[in-house]
Amino acid sequence: MNSDTLQGDWRQLKGKVKAQWGRLTDDQIDEVNGNAEVLAGHVQKAYGLSRDEAEKNVDDWAHRYRSL
Repeated sequence: MNSDTLQGDWRQLKGKVKAQWGRLTDDQIDEVNGNAEVLAGHVQKAYGLSRDEAEKNVDDWAHRYRSL
């Protein structure tokens, strides 16, 4: 998981995170503050995923935005 990518673009990505994972609260998104591991933890809890599934979802999502 590449936290650097999320941290550098976090202000622009916050709205996209909310669109992708609508179950996350604004407070949870603010807590992430660009940290992909924290985001994966919140996604895991909100969607009942395994840690590996949540990390893969976040990695796949971050890769899509990195390549734009």
